[in-house]
Amino acid sequence: MAKTDIEKFVSAAGRDAQIKEVRKRINELGIEYLYLQFVSVTGRICGKGIPADHWESVATKGFQLVYGATVNLFTNRHGDYLGYGPEAAELVGIPEPDTFCQLPWDKRVGRFYCTLFRNREEKEEPGAFLTSDCRGNLRRIHEQFQKDHKGMHLRCGTEPEMMWLKKDEEGKPNGGYSNPYCYHIDQFESLRPVYMKVLEYCRFMGLDMIQGDHEDAPGQLELNWTYDDVLRNADRLTTYRQICAQVAREFNLIACFMTKPFMGVSASGCHHNISLWTGGRDKVHPTGNDPKKLPGAKENYQYRSGGTNYFMPDTKDKQLPGKVGLHAIGGIVSHLSALTAIGSSTVNSYRRLWDTGFWAPIFADWGFQNRTTGLRISAPGRFEYRSVDSMVNPYLMGAGILKACDDGLKNKLDPGKPEERNIYEAMESGKKVKKLPMSLGDSLEALKKDKVIQSAMPGEMYRLYHEYKTDEWERFMHTVSDWDQETYMDCLP
Repeated sequence: MAKTDIEKFVSAAGRDAQIKEVRKRINELGIEYLYLQFVSVTGRICGKGIPADHWESVATKGFQLVYGATVNLFTNRHGDYLGYGPEAAELVGIPEPDTFCQLPWDKRVGRFYCTLFRNREEKEEPGAFLTSDCRGNLRRIHEQFQKDHKGMHLRCGTEPEMMWLKKDEEGKPNGGYSNPYCYHIDQFESLRPVYMKVLEYCRFMGLDMIQGDHEDAPGQLELNWTYDDVLRNADRLTTYRQICAQVAREFNLIACFMTKPFMGVSASGCHHNISLWTGGRDKVHPTGNDPKKLPGAKENYQYRSGGTNYFMPDTKDKQLPGKVGLHAIGGIVSHLSALTAIGSSTVNSYRRLWDTGFWAPIFADWGFQNRTTGLRISAPGRFEYRSVDSMVNPYLMGAGILKACDDGLKNKLDPGKPEERNIYEAMESGKKVKKLPMSLGDSLEALKKDKVIQSAMPGEMYRLYHEYKTDEWERFMHTVSDWDQETYMDCLP
């Protein structure tokens, strides 16, 4: 009989040596406990913890957890479990040795990301890759993209804005820690103890931090790291969120990744800067650690550099990308409406789009350095995908971008001419521009009609995402808010 996916995974060449190397590092670092992590459909970090004594056993056999954990084990508004009922089998999670890293805030604890599989005893597809594993899906979609396009791969850098909020006496949000002054060094300085601790932890865990600033909302910071392979970057964004949550506990603050907690000031975006490459090589960046004694697997500290960037201009016009880049833009612009359901994934996301005047992209167009469009060329060789915010699941977003680019490349989609004008002025001059969906409900309808972007959620993933987000939209629609009462309570007679 042919080996199952899980059997191939645990018997992969070199894995035994990796498992032994991790044991050596566990002993050297004095690690006593291990987090076995995966990422849910909404981007939440889930998993289990085990004593480090059992590393070899779990590395081979894995751990079991109900399928519904990939949908946060939440119930819908009718009280039924989302995605999977209590009769469903249990998934098997297998830790990946090359994601091992010590936690800087408690060095007795180590962390792994895991790949998820169907249970070995399932009647259908036993031991197959679990398609509700968004992280595993991104890896497999990226591998297929590389096969289809002669080794071309996606590199990505994200710009994760978020807000540091104060707490009131009951532990509830009580405004931003600093004033909403963009690029203001004094406001940046007011958060220095917080962001310096974030930087310390990030560098320890392999994030090559490059720049940061105070943005234009209360307590809003953006801290960036070097771009890399799309999967590794998604892991780093997830790690960054975990770090911010820990630092918030240490400073008695709230690390807020909610897109729009305040109206009248900017929301928190998470622009994705993307480029397609062939070649290059991985190089270790110790990020302040001893390169001979890294506190984790060396892969955490590797970044892909060099190679051929297919988004670079190949004509006299240095503002325009080459043919590959143009076709990729064509694919993304063609599918922007459906992609919005992934990049703007919550009810609150659309507060960002409705609060006009704060540079949020609401039109399906592209341009050079044009922040009024959904996609812009931010610099030669890379595109900034703007229709995405701080609540994004980066694994789903990376898969969606890959599928859109794949469609653009295979079908040579023409994006049209770049828009150099402010998009609002262009529309006043008569340009017809498609508006992006302006609610979660509308974006889910756009996704429902787009088979290309649905293919970024293979197997059961689209069903689960649609079910989870439809329930979220329905919960919102059947809730009476403070606004309802303030607006309608006394409007008659």
